[in-house]
Order: sequence, then C-alpha cells, then structure tokens
Amino acid sequence: MPGRQQLTELQLAILRVIWDKGEATVQAIWEALHAERGLAQTTVATMLSRLERRGVVTRRAQSRQYHYRAAVSEQEVQHSMVGELTERLFDGDVTALVQHLLNGADVSPGDLAKIRDMIERVETNAPETK
Repeated sequence: MPGRQQLTELQLAILRVIWDKGEATVQAIWEALHAERGLAQTTVATMLSRLERRGVVTRRAQSRQYHYRAAVSEQEVQHSMVGELTERLFDGDVTALVQHLLNGADVSPGDLAKIRDMIERVETNAPETK
C-alpha cells in the first residue's frame, strides 16, 4: 500500500468482501453489502474506481464485467491504518496507544495472558538491541 492511506468504513467493507472471495464483481460486492447498507450498485462501482486509482484494488475484464482483486493484504491495511492512528492521536508513541487500549477497554485476565504471550514471542524472536 503506497504510503499511509486511510480507508472509509465502506471502502473497508468492500475490501473485506474481496478478501473473502479472492475476486469479485460489482454485482457480487453489492449483493454481499446491500442488505445491511442499502447501497446502490453505482456507489459500489464508484468506490471501486477510487480504490483502483489509489492502487488498493486491480481489475480485469471478463464477459463484459470487471472482476476486482485486492492489491493489498488485510494485514497491510491494518498496519497502515493503525500506524496513522498512532501518529495522529498519540504523536507516534506506541506505548501511549497500548496504555490507552489497556485502560480504556474491558481487558479480561485471559486477554492479559494472551498479550503477555505475544510480548514474550516478540521478545524471543526480536534481535537484541544495543
């Protein structure tokens, strides 16, 4: 994902359909989202055009329809958007973000144990810093 890009809730919903299916047409994406969002197909097509211009999706023509694929992974989008959030709200301070998450949410003892395990894995696999 070139640079840090923020995606709207609708753009993320469209991408989630594409990630789930691997490839999708405007019609398939509209069908997946219409019931909960009440979107017009033209809205889905417009969003896909914008995502394509930004390099987030690619398309290929088949049987007079475009088939869209994600050009970025879900993990890349998450990394980019969390990075942007950290920069904007916490002045780039990752520890402030983590502190906020631990204080602001209902964190169960099971969650804390999982977090400790994740930290331990990162420390075990990370190269030593001097």
